[in-house]
Amino acid sequence: MYTDSHCHLNRLDLTAHDGKLDGVIDAMKQANVSRAMAIMCDFAEYDEIYDIITKFGDETLNLGMSVGIHPCEDLQVLKSATVERLVEMAAADHVWAIGETGLDYYWSDENKQEQQASLARHIHASQQLKKPLVVHTREAKHDTIDILKAEKAEHGIIHCFTEDWETAKQALDLGFYISFSGIVSFKNAQSLRDAALKVPRDRLLIETDSPYLAPVPKRGKSNEPAYVPYVATCLGDLFGISSEEVGRLTTKNFEDLLAQAQ
Repeated sequence: MYTDSHCHLNRLDLTAHDGKLDGVIDAMKQANVSRAMAIMCDFAEYDEIYDIITKFGDETLNLGMSVGIHPCEDLQVLKSATVERLVEMAAADHVWAIGETGLDYYWSDENKQEQQASLARHIHASQQLKKPLVVHTREAKHDTIDILKAEKAEHGIIHCFTEDWETAKQALDLGFYISFSGIVSFKNAQSLRDAALKVPRDRLLIETDSPYLAPVPKRGKSNEPAYVPYVATCLGDLFGISSEEVGRLTTKNFEDLLAQAQ
Protein backbone atom coordinates (compact mmCIF):
# COMPACT_ATOMS: atom_id res chain seq x y z
CA MET A 1 0.00 0.00 0.00
CA TYR A 2 2.72 2.49 0.96
CA THR A 3 5.65 3.54 -1.22
CA ASP A 4 8.81 4.99 0.29
CA SER A 5 10.09 6.99 -2.66
CA HIS A 6 13.46 7.79 -1.08
CA CYS A 7 15.43 5.74 1.44
CA HIS A 8 19.07 4.82 1.98
CA LEU A 9 18.81 1.09 2.63
CA ASN A 10 22.58 0.67 2.84
CA ARG A 11 22.96 3.32 5.56
CA LEU A 12 20.33 2.26 8.08
CA ASP A 13 21.04 1.83 11.78
CA LEU A 14 20.32 -1.86 12.34
CA THR A 15 20.71 -1.82 16.12
CA ALA A 16 16.99 -2.31 16.72
CA HIS A 17 17.03 -5.30 14.37
CA ASP A 18 19.94 -7.24 15.88
CA GLY A 19 22.23 -5.86 13.22
CA LYS A 20 20.31 -7.53 10.40
CA LEU A 21 18.62 -5.91 7.43
CA ASP A 22 16.12 -8.77 7.45
CA GLY A 23 14.47 -7.08 10.43
CA VAL A 24 14.07 -3.83 8.50
CA ILE A 25 12.47 -5.71 5.62
CA ASP A 26 10.10 -7.57 7.93
CA ALA A 27 9.10 -4.27 9.58
CA MET A 28 8.40 -2.75 6.17
CA LYS A 29 6.09 -5.60 5.25
CA GLN A 30 4.30 -5.43 8.61
CA ALA A 31 3.75 -1.71 8.03
CA ASN A 32 2.27 -2.42 4.58
CA VAL A 33 5.17 -0.80 2.73
CA SER A 34 5.01 -2.51 -0.65
CA ARG A 35 7.54 -0.49 -2.63
CA ALA A 36 10.72 1.47 -1.93
CA MET A 37 13.42 3.16 -3.95
CA ALA A 38 16.92 2.82 -2.51
CA ILE A 39 18.92 5.95 -3.23
CA MET A 40 22.54 6.02 -4.32
CA CYS A 41 24.77 9.01 -3.45
CA ASP A 42 28.17 7.77 -4.66
CA PHE A 43 29.29 5.29 -7.30
CA ALA A 44 31.01 3.28 -4.54
CA GLU A 45 27.55 2.42 -3.15
CA TYR A 46 26.18 0.81 -6.30
CA ASP A 47 27.11 -2.81 -5.64
CA GLU A 48 25.91 -2.75 -2.03
CA ILE A 49 22.54 -1.25 -2.94
CA TYR A 50 22.12 -3.61 -5.88
CA ASP A 51 22.81 -6.59 -3.64
CA ILE A 52 20.18 -5.38 -1.13
CA ILE A 53 17.38 -4.84 -3.63
CA THR A 54 18.18 -8.13 -5.38
CA LYS A 55 18.24 -10.14 -2.17
CA PHE A 56 15.20 -8.64 -0.46
CA GLY A 57 12.89 -7.64 -3.29
CA ASP A 58 10.02 -10.07 -3.85
CA GLU A 59 6.38 -10.28 -4.89
CA THR A 60 5.26 -8.43 -1.74
CA LEU A 61 8.04 -5.81 -1.65
CA ASN A 62 9.05 -4.15 -4.90
CA LEU A 63 12.55 -2.69 -4.54
CA GLY A 64 14.46 -0.57 -7.02
CA MET A 65 17.31 1.92 -6.88
CA SER A 66 18.62 5.17 -8.26
CA VAL A 67 22.01 5.98 -9.75
CA GLY A 68 23.61 9.34 -9.11
CA ILE A 69 26.02 11.49 -7.13
CA HIS A 70 24.90 13.62 -4.18
CA PRO A 71 25.91 17.31 -4.46
CA CYS A 72 27.82 17.13 -1.16
CA GLU A 73 30.24 14.51 -2.44
CA ASP A 74 33.89 15.42 -3.00
CA LEU A 75 34.77 17.49 -6.04
CA GLN A 76 36.47 14.61 -7.85
CA VAL A 77 33.46 12.36 -7.24
CA LEU A 78 31.14 15.03 -8.66
CA LYS A 79 33.35 15.37 -11.72
CA SER A 80 33.38 11.60 -12.23
CA ALA A 81 29.62 11.64 -12.86
CA THR A 82 29.79 12.04 -16.62
CA VAL A 83 26.65 11.66 -18.69
CA GLU A 84 28.13 8.55 -20.27
CA ARG A 85 28.92 6.88 -16.95
CA LEU A 86 25.50 7.69 -15.50
CA VAL A 87 23.71 6.34 -18.57
CA GLU A 88 25.76 3.15 -18.59
CA MET A 89 25.18 2.45 -14.88
CA ALA A 90 21.50 3.40 -14.89
CA ALA A 91 20.31 1.64 -18.04
CA ALA A 92 19.14 -1.58 -16.35
CA ASP A 93 15.50 -2.07 -15.36
CA HIS A 94 16.27 -2.28 -11.64
CA VAL A 95 17.41 1.35 -11.78
CA TRP A 96 14.28 3.47 -11.58
CA ALA A 97 15.73 6.98 -11.42
CA ILE A 98 18.77 9.27 -11.77
CA GLY A 99 20.06 10.85 -8.57
CA GLU A 100 20.13 11.95 -6.00
CA THR A 101 21.59 15.00 -7.61
CA GLY A 102 20.93 18.68 -7.01
CA LEU A 103 22.40 21.65 -5.19
CA ASP A 104 23.33 22.01 -1.53
CA TYR A 105 24.75 25.37 -0.52
CA TYR A 106 24.17 24.71 3.19
CA TRP A 107 26.87 22.07 3.58
CA SER A 108 29.02 22.97 0.62
CA ASP A 109 28.98 26.30 -1.17
CA GLU A 110 32.61 26.57 -2.23
CA ASN A 111 32.02 24.23 -5.17
CA LYS A 112 28.79 25.73 -6.49
CA GLN A 113 29.92 25.63 -10.10
CA GLU A 114 30.74 21.93 -10.05
CA GLN A 115 27.47 21.14 -8.26
CA GLN A 116 25.62 23.02 -10.98
CA ALA A 117 27.54 21.26 -13.74
CA SER A 118 26.88 17.88 -12.12
CA LEU A 119 23.15 18.61 -11.88
CA ALA A 120 23.09 19.48 -15.58
CA ARG A 121 24.83 16.20 -16.47
CA HIS A 122 22.36 14.23 -14.37
CA ILE A 123 19.51 15.98 -16.18
CA HIS A 124 20.98 14.98 -19.53
CA ALA A 125 21.33 11.35 -18.40
CA SER A 126 17.74 11.40 -17.18
CA GLN A 127 16.60 12.72 -20.53
CA GLN A 128 18.57 10.11 -22.49
CA LEU A 129 17.20 7.22 -20.44
CA LYS A 130 13.75 8.74 -19.94
CA LYS A 131 14.02 7.99 -16.23
CA PRO A 132 12.96 10.46 -13.51
CA LEU A 133 15.44 12.77 -11.84
CA VAL A 134 15.75 12.80 -8.03
CA VAL A 135 16.59 16.34 -6.92
CA HIS A 136 18.04 17.47 -3.59
CA THR A 137 18.00 21.20 -2.90
CA ARG A 138 19.05 23.04 0.24
CA GLU A 139 19.52 26.80 0.45
CA ALA A 140 19.71 26.75 -3.35
CA LYS A 141 16.11 26.87 -4.52
CA HIS A 142 16.53 29.65 -7.08
CA ASP A 143 19.58 28.13 -8.77
CA THR A 144 17.97 24.68 -8.68
CA ILE A 145 14.82 25.85 -10.46
CA ASP A 146 16.85 27.96 -12.91
CA ILE A 147 18.98 24.98 -13.95
CA LEU A 148 15.99 22.65 -14.24
CA LYS A 149 14.37 25.21 -16.53
CA ALA A 150 17.51 25.93 -18.55
CA GLU A 151 18.20 22.24 -19.17
CA LYS A 152 14.51 21.53 -19.89
CA ALA A 153 14.13 19.00 -17.08
CA GLU A 154 10.50 17.93 -16.82
CA HIS A 155 10.45 14.45 -15.29
CA GLY A 156 11.36 13.85 -11.68
CA ILE A 157 11.00 14.34 -7.95
CA ILE A 158 11.89 17.23 -5.67
CA HIS A 159 12.80 15.00 -2.75
CA CYS A 160 12.41 15.86 0.94
CA PHE A 161 10.67 19.09 0.01
CA THR A 162 11.23 21.87 2.56
CA GLU A 163 10.74 25.02 0.52
CA ASP A 164 7.84 27.45 0.08
CA TRP A 165 4.78 27.12 -2.13
CA GLU A 166 6.24 29.35 -4.85
CA THR A 167 9.16 26.94 -5.27
CA ALA A 168 6.81 23.97 -5.29
CA LYS A 169 4.64 25.64 -7.93
CA GLN A 170 7.63 26.30 -10.18
CA ALA A 171 8.71 22.67 -9.90
CA LEU A 172 5.16 21.45 -10.52
CA ASP A 173 4.91 23.68 -13.58
CA LEU A 174 8.00 21.95 -14.97
CA GLY A 175 6.34 18.56 -14.48
CA PHE A 176 7.98 17.47 -11.23
CA TYR A 177 6.43 15.61 -8.32
CA ILE A 178 6.82 16.89 -4.74
CA SER A 179 7.92 14.37 -2.10
CA PHE A 180 7.37 15.02 1.60
CA SER A 181 9.45 13.45 4.37
CA GLY A 182 9.02 13.28 8.13
CA ILE A 183 9.86 16.98 8.32
CA VAL A 184 6.25 17.75 7.39
CA SER A 185 5.20 16.27 10.76
CA PHE A 186 7.54 18.46 12.83
CA LYS A 187 5.87 21.02 15.09
CA ASN A 188 7.76 23.95 13.57
CA ALA A 189 6.92 22.99 9.96
CA GLN A 190 3.56 24.76 9.61
CA SER A 191 4.66 26.65 6.49
CA LEU A 192 5.59 23.34 4.90
CA ARG A 193 2.19 21.89 5.75
CA ASP A 194 0.59 24.97 4.23
CA ALA A 195 2.50 24.31 1.01
CA ALA A 196 1.52 20.62 1.08
CA LEU A 197 -2.14 21.59 1.12
CA LYS A 198 -1.70 23.36 -2.22
CA VAL A 199 0.13 20.56 -4.03
CA PRO A 200 -2.20 18.68 -6.40
CA ARG A 201 -3.02 15.27 -4.97
CA ASP A 202 -1.85 13.52 -8.13
CA ARG A 203 1.64 15.02 -7.79
CA LEU A 204 2.34 14.10 -4.15
CA LEU A 205 4.86 11.52 -2.99
CA ILE A 206 6.00 10.43 0.47
CA GLU A 207 9.38 9.25 1.69
CA THR A 208 11.44 8.62 4.79
CA ASP A 209 14.93 9.68 3.61
CA SER A 210 15.90 7.09 6.21
CA PRO A 211 18.02 6.80 8.27
CA TYR A 212 17.51 10.56 8.58
CA LEU A 213 14.56 12.74 9.61
CA ALA A 214 12.32 10.30 11.47
CA PRO A 215 8.72 11.56 11.57
CA VAL A 216 6.68 12.27 14.67
CA PRO A 217 6.17 10.17 16.83
CA LYS A 218 9.59 8.63 16.08
CA ARG A 219 11.45 11.93 15.88
CA GLY A 220 14.91 11.71 17.39
CA LYS A 221 15.25 8.03 16.57
CA SER A 222 16.98 6.48 13.59
CA ASN A 223 14.54 6.46 10.71
CA GLU A 224 13.60 3.45 8.57
CA PRO A 225 11.18 2.76 5.69
CA ALA A 226 8.59 1.18 8.02
CA TYR A 227 7.95 4.69 9.34
CA VAL A 228 6.67 6.10 6.03
CA PRO A 229 3.02 5.54 7.12
CA TYR A 230 3.56 8.23 9.77
CA VAL A 231 4.27 10.71 6.97
CA ALA A 232 1.07 9.54 5.29
CA THR A 233 -0.84 10.01 8.55
CA CYS A 234 0.36 13.60 8.87
CA LEU A 235 -0.69 14.43 5.32
CA GLY A 236 -3.96 12.56 5.78
CA ASP A 237 -4.75 14.69 8.82
CA LEU A 238 -4.13 17.78 6.70
CA PHE A 239 -6.32 16.58 3.85
CA GLY A 240 -9.06 15.04 5.95
CA ILE A 241 -8.48 11.55 4.59
CA SER A 242 -7.01 8.37 6.02
CA SER A 243 -3.35 7.40 6.10
CA GLU A 244 -4.27 4.42 3.94
CA GLU A 245 -5.80 6.67 1.30
CA VAL A 246 -2.64 8.79 1.22
CA GLY A 247 -0.67 5.56 0.86
CA ARG A 248 -2.78 4.44 -2.07
CA LEU A 249 -2.73 7.75 -3.92
CA THR A 250 1.02 8.33 -3.46
CA THR A 251 1.76 4.78 -4.57
CA LYS A 252 -0.29 5.37 -7.73
CA ASN A 253 1.54 8.66 -8.25
CA PHE A 254 4.89 6.90 -8.00
CA GLU A 255 3.74 4.29 -10.50
CA ASP A 256 2.56 7.05 -12.84
CA LEU A 257 5.93 8.79 -12.53
CA LEU A 258 7.82 5.65 -13.51
CA ALA A 259 5.36 4.95 -16.33
CA GLN A 260 6.14 8.30 -17.95
CA ALA A 261 9.33 6.75 -19.26
CA GLN A 262 7.52 3.98 -21.08
